[in-house]
Amino acid sequence: MQILKIGDRGAEVALLQTGLHRAGWNLARDGVFGSATRRAVTEFQRRHALTPDGIFGPRTEAALSPWLRGYAIHTVRPGDTLWRIADRYDSTLLALETANPRLDPFDLRPGQQLVVPFLFPVVPTDIPWSTAATEYVLDGLQRRYPVMGREAIGHSAGTMPLHALAFGDGPRRVLFTGAHHANEWITAPVLLKFAEDQLSARTAGEEGAEELFFRCRVVMVPVVNPDGVDLVTGAYPPGERLEAAEAIAASWPAIPWPSGWKANLAGTDLNLQYPAKWEEARRIKFAQGYTRPAPRDYVGTAPLSAPESAALAAFTRKVDPALVLAYHTQGRVIYWRFGALEPPGSAALAERMAAVSGYALGDAPYESSFAGYKDWFIQEFGRPGFTIEAGEGENPLPIRQFDRIYADNYPLLRLAALGE
Repeated sequence: MQILKIGDRGAEVALLQTGLHRAGWNLARDGVFGSATRRAVTEFQRRHALTPDGIFGPRTEAALSPWLRGYAIHTVRPGDTLWRIADRYDSTLLALETANPRLDPFDLRPGQQLVVPFLFPVVPTDIPWSTAATEYVLDGLQRRYPVMGREAIGHSAGTMPLHALAFGDGPRRVLFTGAHHANEWITAPVLLKFAEDQLSARTAGEEGAEELFFRCRVVMVPVVNPDGVDLVTGAYPPGERLEAAEAIAASWPAIPWPSGWKANLAGTDLNLQYPAKWEEARRIKFAQGYTRPAPRDYVGTAPLSAPESAALAAFTRKVDPALVLAYHTQGRVIYWRFGALEPPGSAALAERMAAVSGYALGDAPYESSFAGYKDWFIQEFGRPGFTIEAGEGENPLPIRQFDRIYADNYPLLRLAALGE
């Protein structure tokens, strides 16, 4: 995270406020570093023997980290028991045993380090998203639930890592992706919360949870466009790269800055980058005037010329999934065909997805029907691929829509994972 101080605004301020709220301060998560946030930071610094300057810097971030990641590291002392450790951190024995699978509760040794999960959910669902939130959440989930895997699959135009996570040991592999477009960042916490809910349910032994892990391997790339997300939510750091994006936006004054930005940091629309009639997409978008880098609708210099789309295509081939979902936001609709291509089982599964989510089935408008991720997957793999347009309204959708979007899509995600 950046150094934050009074007067700052954006998603990273909201994330800071989330950490302070979890640590015990009754603080609004409004993304504005005002006097109340400064007081909370100062009080937190005093409590943790830091210089009480009211500025959120590296040392304060390190001290607040447990409440951002959702766990603490405890060094075992003489006389410690699991029960005492859990009680000290307001955790549970089950959480401790899950996070430390090789732990022998009858052989605790002084100096041994244990992961102690806190009981609040790791994934924040009431703040704008950011790369920092992704990093904290993925670390928190992996440490709390070591059965979850994590890897970097490539990098963005601004050299940020693209992260994938995976859980489940079943033979059916599925790949869910989100935040292809910058101002559709709300899809990232939707996927991450689904992952956390499945991991938590399995740990608690909830009915039906074990079935998903036994039958499926769920793989996710929750943020395909990390630079763009940070740009839209005010989390991208000042500097030459941000100035270059602002210069691109200045050439397109009819597109609001930064809320109208969909592209990656270099001005390439990542969902117009795939070799699925890319030339037709280029013809359409060039006719609309998008002949150079832009906040949206520029197809790039060639298919897979953007590092994000190239990384996702290569990772998809590696995973070789039975199905993909590409999450976007606009219209509460499911797109499931690519032209006349209808992989076996797609229609029936699309109808069941529509039934459980309340979303409509549709065909994409002709001018938006080419070079998308699900288009390429259908064409190359001959298997079901779906674009899910979650929520409705003007992008970026407000975070207050999250609960409705998640409620609609939770059964859809379960259905897509299990295939029935």
